[in-house]
Amino acid sequence: MYTDTVVLAGVGTVGLMIAFMVGLAYVFVKDAKKRSKLDNK
Repeated sequence: MYTDTVVLAGVGTVGLMIAFMVGLAYVFVKDAKKRSKLDNK
């Protein structure tokens, strides 16, 4: 596989974007669960 600094930068950027999306989804789900518990009481 041909690896250049541009390829590594692209892979790193995609990895950071995926990590950011996963982090947002985790916070969103955690917040949604917290809100649903408050609504039930």
